[in-house]
Order: sequence, then C-alpha cells, then structure tokens
Amino acid sequence: QKFLCSNCHNILKKALQTLCGHRYCSACLTWIVRNNKNAICQKCKEEDPNTLGEESLLAEDRAFGDAAINKEISELRVHCVTPGCSWSGIMKDFEEHQSLCEYALIPCHTGCGHVVMRRKLADHLENGCVNNVTVCQQCQCSLASSECQSHSTSSASKDGCCFSEVGCAFRGSKEKIQEHEKSAVGAHMLLLLQHMRHLQGSLCPKGFSPRPELSLKSAGKSTCELQMPADPELDCFPASSVPGDESVLQQLVREKVISELENKLHVFENIVAVLNKEVESSNLEILAFRRQSELDQNIIRGLELKIAELHQCLMQKDAGLSSLHKSLLFSEQASYDGIFLWKITEVGRKLQDSVTGRTVSLYSPAFYTAKYGYKVCLRVYLNGDGTGKGTHMSLFFVVMKGDYDALLPWPFRHKVTFMLLDQNNREHVIDAFRPDLASASFQRPVNEMNVASGCPLFLPLAKLQSPKHAYVREDTLFLKCIIETN
Repeated sequence: QKFLCSNCHNILKKALQTLCGHRYCSACLTWIVRNNKNAICQKCKEEDPNTLGEESLLAEDRAFGDAAINKEISELRVHCVTPGCSWSGIMKDFEEHQSLCEYALIPCHTGCGHVVMRRKLADHLENGCVNNVTVCQQCQCSLASSECQSHSTSSASKDGCCFSEVGCAFRGSKEKIQEHEKSAVGAHMLLLLQHMRHLQGSLCPKGFSPRPELSLKSAGKSTCELQMPADPELDCFPASSVPGDESVLQQLVREKVISELENKLHVFENIVAVLNKEVESSNLEILAFRRQSELDQNIIRGLELKIAELHQCLMQKDAGLSSLHKSLLFSEQASYDGIFLWKITEVGRKLQDSVTGRTVSLYSPAFYTAKYGYKVCLRVYLNGDGTGKGTHMSLFFVVMKGDYDALLPWPFRHKVTFMLLDQNNREHVIDAFRPDLASASFQRPVNEMNVASGCPLFLPLAKLQSPKHAYVREDTLFLKCIIETN
C-alpha cells in the first residue's frame, strides 16, 4: 500500500508526501489543488473524519519530494502484462520498455485508423495500410505499395507515339498506337505546323530587313546682311569751309545725340539701382538661408548622435536578449538525470557538410548526471572519424568542466549507453562502454572539455539511409545517451 497513490491508487510517480503523512503522485496533487479550493486529503477523510485539521489541507508548497520511496519504487521487480511479452525487470526500466515492447498495440501513424501490434507494423504498412500509397512518376496514379511493381511493369510495356517529339503525349500498346496514328492525322499535322513555325521564328527573327542606304544632300548656307546705322559725321569739313547754315545744323544734331545719350544713361542708372537693391535683398536671403542651414545641420548632428546612441542601446539589448534566449534554450534542453535525448534536424545538409569538411562534427547541448553532478555532452561525426571515416557514423562521449567538479569523485567511472532510435520502434541501434579509468578522457577536466571517447564504428552509413529502418525521417534523427548513475 505504501507504494500506491492516495488519489489514483496506482504506483506512485514522482511521489510527494503531504504534512499529514500521505503520499500522492506529483501530477495527481497538482490536479487536485488546481481543481479544488481548500482541498482536503482523501485518506485523512477515510481514516478518521473527526480528526481533520490544518495538516490535512493539500497544497503544492506544503508537500515535499519523497526520495526514499521513489528509490524503493524504482527498484521494484515488475513484468510486462501485454499478452505475448515475457519482459521482466525493475520499475525504472519499465517506461523505456513500454516504448519498445514488440507486442504493444499502437495506432498506425498514417492515420488509417488501424491499431496493430508494434512488431507487425511494417507488414501492415506494406500490405494492409490504405494510406501508405506512392505516386507513379509516369502516369501520376496513386498506388498501394503492393501494386507498385506490377504497375511499373505494365507502364514500361507501353510505347509512345512517333509524333511525341513534336508534342503528342499518347502512349499505349502497338495496336493502340496504330489506331491512334490513323485517327489523329489532323492533330499531328497541326503539331508539325506549330513546330515548323517555331523553327522558322528561331532561325529568322522578326524585323530583319536590308539596311537602307543613306543619301546626303548638299546644304547651302544663307547669309543675312547686317545693316549698321552710320554715325553722323560731325567734323567732316573744317569750319572755315562750311557755310553757316550747315554749322547750325551740325550743332543741333550734336545736342540731340547728347540728349539721347543722357536719357539712356539715366535709364541705365535706374536699372543699376534696381539691380543693386535686388542683389542686396538676395544677399540678405542667402545669409538667412546659411544661418538656417547651420541650425538645421546642428539639429541633424544632434539627431544623428541620438540615433547612434539608440542604435548602441538596441545592440546591447539585442545581445542581452540573445544571451537570455540561449540561457532559456539551455535550461529547456538541459537534463539532470543522466538521460539525454538529442534531436538532430536537417540531417541531409549536415551530412553533406561533414563529407565536404565544412562542418566535420556536431556537439550536443550539455547535460548532467545529477543536479550537482558531472557535466557532459555528445559529439557526432555524421561522415565518420578515424577508422570509421567515410563508412560509419561515429558517436563520442565528452566530459566537460563543471561547477561542482571539486566535490565529485574522479576519474569518471559510470557506464555509458548510446542509442540511435528507430522511429518505427522496430530496431534501435545500441552500443555501450565503461570508461577506461587510465584514459585522460575521464579525468577531471583542466580545459573546457576533455578529449572525446566512444564508438568510431557506431553505425554503417548504408544502414543509416536504409529504407528498412526509420533512423532518419523527415530529415531528422534522434540519439539517446543513458548514464548509469547508481
């Protein structure tokens, strides 16, 4: 009875003990408190309803983890109750067995609605699953897996029309082709006509014509004669030889010319005065514009400084957010019980990078054997390393420098088990080793991490890509590491 939950009456999972001394599964206690205000221990009610007190009130912060009972439960001897399965072992291994049990009934992952035994899932997919279909590359028909071979054979026996080179898509037996060629003469002639037009268009581009000859016409120059007014000749003759009337006439002409010149000078002076005023006004406007430009430049410089400060502040905040994101991601992926599941995506690209040498190996996130235990990680060479280079996937174990190394026993001596999970749960790849206590790989780290140690021949590359297994599905694979901490 002490191993059973007071709520669900099943074996305790992550046992919590309340102040009243009764035990609950962690999930059960959370559910009770969340759905019942002032929840009271059901066991206390059953044992003696008259003695209910404050200790019988249930709350998550009033319960504590019962490590002793959890350890006892993990060592209980159990067996699988699935008909046909003979597995037996201890409780802590049972959950893993449940995910691997060959006799367990599981739903078909294609969504066809069938529930089959795990060991018979492959046969169901090949022979009975209505959703496990492929598409014929020639005729685009959807076919069950068992029909592919016969369909491919029948498709291959069909020939194409002799006019296929000009666009006819008809295929069939020789008899059908003969009938088709007799009945489709008009269609074939249209296809030939279109083909010939296409050839003609590609050989003689549109708009091609001989280049016209250019002719030049002689151009004559026309000139215009400029007639300049002649200045009056004032002193053509000496005064002594000119009659008196001519002297008076000359004097009148001179005075008229001087008067006209004075008028023109006065007009020019007015024009210059107006221009001077406009220049002075323009100079004032230019000066005002320069002052305004200087003010604008100062404002722009101030805004640029503020933008630079904001940009610097934004970069610092981005760096802080990136650091927080990495910390959050690490805390989400971190494991503290010695069991780590590593999901690797984009396997095809990463394998190609490993082949070309662009990215030779990948490191997993760090995980721990316990809350204050050893800090370790995995290192995988998708294209192999050492003796496995180019032929195998190599998987290694790395001991890292941790915060609590001074309190831990050295060298590292726990058994390490590697698993590559078959996503059909049919045949996982498993390998394990015990540390070489004399190796530097398992001594207390001096640098950030020790030299990796593990399995250079973990899995042949041909088997990794084999269609018989589902080690890689949707370009994703799963590696699991189990460290025995007892």
